[in-house]
This record gives sequence, C-alpha cells and structure tokens, in this order.
Amino acid sequence: MPSVAFYTLGCKVNFYDTEAIWQLFKNEGYEQVDFDEQTADVYLINTCTVTNTGDKKSRQIIRRAIRRNPDAIVAVTGCYAQTSPAEIMDIPGVDLVIGTQDRDKIIPFVQEIQESRQPVNAVRNIMKTRVFEEMDVPDFANHTRAFLKIQDGCNNFCTFCIIPWSRGLSRSRDAASIMAQARQLVHAGYKEIVLTGIHTGGYGDDMDNYDLSDLLWDLEKVEGLERIRISSIEASQIDEKMLDVLNRSTKLVRHFHIPLQAGDDTVLKRMRRKYTTEEFYNKMLMIRKAMPDVAITTDVIVGFPGETDEMYRNGYELMKKIGFSEMHVFPYSKRSGTPAARMEDQVDEDVKNARVHELIDLSEQMQLAYAERFVGQVLEVIPEVAPKGTEDSGMLHGYSDNYIQLVFEGTEDLVGKVCRVKLTKAGVNESEGQLVRVLENGLQTAL
Repeated sequence: MPSVAFYTLGCKVNFYDTEAIWQLFKNEGYEQVDFDEQTADVYLINTCTVTNTGDKKSRQIIRRAIRRNPDAIVAVTGCYAQTSPAEIMDIPGVDLVIGTQDRDKIIPFVQEIQESRQPVNAVRNIMKTRVFEEMDVPDFANHTRAFLKIQDGCNNFCTFCIIPWSRGLSRSRDAASIMAQARQLVHAGYKEIVLTGIHTGGYGDDMDNYDLSDLLWDLEKVEGLERIRISSIEASQIDEKMLDVLNRSTKLVRHFHIPLQAGDDTVLKRMRRKYTTEEFYNKMLMIRKAMPDVAITTDVIVGFPGETDEMYRNGYELMKKIGFSEMHVFPYSKRSGTPAARMEDQVDEDVKNARVHELIDLSEQMQLAYAERFVGQVLEVIPEVAPKGTEDSGMLHGYSDNYIQLVFEGTEDLVGKVCRVKLTKAGVNESEGQLVRVLENGLQTAL
C-alpha cells in the first residue's frame, strides 16, 4: 500500500486544505503515516507565508522531508508555494510545487512524476482565479467540531499582509454545495460546524443577492445541526441583516472573532483597515445589544510602523473599554513584499515586546472577568477528545457556545454530545465545571 505523510504550517484554513488533500490520497488507496516517525512514498508540505519566518520554516520542513526519504516524491503546496514557486523548485529533491489552487489535480500530477521523474511547477497566477476550489472533508480526526470552508481569498490588501497575493481575490463556495456538505457532516455525527475561510465574512461578495446572513438562515434549517460558529468576521461585515441573525438565530453561537488589529485611528489608516475606532466600538455595542453575553475575541498587531506610545495607549484604553473575552496579540513583523515593510518608522523590538506583554496581561484579566460573569450558570458544552496523556483522568473538556473552555468530570461516551455544565470556578484559559445533564437529540437526560 503506498504511503503519504503530511506537514502543515500556518492557519486553520491550511489544516482544512491538508485534510481535503488527504481525502484524495485516501481514495487512491494510500495510507497516512507520521511525518517524522516513518518513511513515506509521498511527502506533502502545506506551507505558510504570512511572515518571513513562515517561509523559512517551510523551507526547513521541505529539506527535512527530502532527507527522510530521498526516493520519495516531495510535493509542496500552500501560500509560500503560491508566492515563491521558483525558490522552492531550486531546492534539490522537490518534485512538485502546486499553489493554493488546482489541488484537486494533485493525484494525476503525482502519477505523472512517478513515471517521468521530472519535477513539475504547477503554480499559475492566482489573481486570475475566480472560482472556489471544491474540496470536501467528510470527517475530522479528534474533533467534535467540523470545519466547513465556504470562502477563499481576500480583497482587502491591508498594508501588513501578503495573503491576497498568495490566496487571490475573494471567491465564495456555491451555497447548494455548502448545504450538501453541512448535511453530510451532521449525518456523520457532528453537532457543531465552524464556517471557515481566508476572509469568511466576505462570503457572497462575488455573488448576486446572497451573502453570509442568507447562508446562516439556510444552515439554520439543517436538522440535527446544533451550533454554527463563524471562524472570523470583520466589524464592517456585521450589518443590519447580520444583526438580525444574531438576534433571532437559535443555532449561531454567542461567540465572534472580530479582528481589531490596532486601537488608534492613525495606525488603522496606515494599515488600510476600513473602519475608525469609533465605528468599531459602536459596532461592538450593537452586537452586544443583539446578542447579550456574547464573547468577542480579537486579533491585535503591536508595534506597527509609526506606532507611538500615545497611539499604543489609545489602543490599550479602547481594548479595555470594549472588554474582549480574549485577545490574540502579535508583535508586528516585517513581511517583505508588503507596503508596511517599506515604511520608514519601524518600532524598536524591545518596545514591541514590552507592549505585547502588557496586552497579554490585559487579555488574561479580561478573559477571567468574562468567565467570572458565568459562575453558577449552566452552559452548553460539547466535550472533545481528551488531550494526549490525560485520557484516563476521568476529566472531559470542551467549549461552551460562548467559547469558555470548561473542564469537568465525565465519562468518555459523552464526547461529541451536548452537555449542560455548571461553571463552578472561573479561570484564565480554562474554567472548572460540574456536569448537570446530557441532552440527547434535544431531549434532556438527567443524571
């Protein structure tokens, strides 16, 4: 039986894409082996290019695969492959470079290389692509949440970001195809679906009279689906239609990830973000009015070129005022090929690090404050498979619909079921809870 090994760098969308490529190999009779523990006939590295370090790490992993088995076919895909195919083709031992499109043709390419042993560069101009690449993932190992990719690419061109050049412009997946896949996932036993993409909230930008709100109402009707989560959405994409969904949907969870990136108008303008701090703050108020108790998490870039102490302070105060339930904080890192990398007034590394630590402290305070609001309340949790090494602890963990990670006593047969859990003790990264009852197909089973 031929074998294939995968290595994925980067974001959740990349992990989804790797799973989808694995399905193609699986259908061809391949078995999947561990990248570092066994030798494989085919190595596939799914690369990331979001930072210069991503490129470097991708090259290291490619070389590692070539050393593992010099006779294997080494295929490289993903964002770094899309933007720098020539750099990758120059690495001796690479057989196939395929970017962020045409991956449904990967098996024919591999077969062709097996016969000819001639390296193939299959990357073409992503900016000309207007069609969503259809690749399904019917199940996810060790997850009780299923990911469903509905969109690819981005039209925003923020000054710090290379992604439009590696993923192309925004393209949406056909709604009928999404619905069919959602039903298949529910049929496979998934109670929660996470809608994901490079710019998920931009779903429908390339369609007539159909957008993310319409898709959410259609998904609302899928029987057996308990929860719908959106991986990320921009503040500007939450319009009146979307606020109505928040207000009336019975399946949309009380959690949104809305990237702020900076809390100062001058910095936002230089980043080419499409909102002011006032617009962002007012949008948060509207969301909380439509969906009380909602958890709002965010991304923040610290030390963007030209960020003075005063601008940073403005951001700190805004974040505190909004009261996020968690922040993902990143120091700005130069991405060659982007306008921000060419800006004159780069911020000193030590200053960046000090600011990062301060914002991480703030994030932890806010995370704890948010969890403390729910002490004594009963939340719905879908337990996940125990982390490695803790399988026999008798403890389960899972996320509530409003994204609080709860740890509680329970048996393994509850994994994937909807449990009602009382939050007994709030914590920063995880809170403690007590199982109250299990919901079977919407019906309660008392313990």
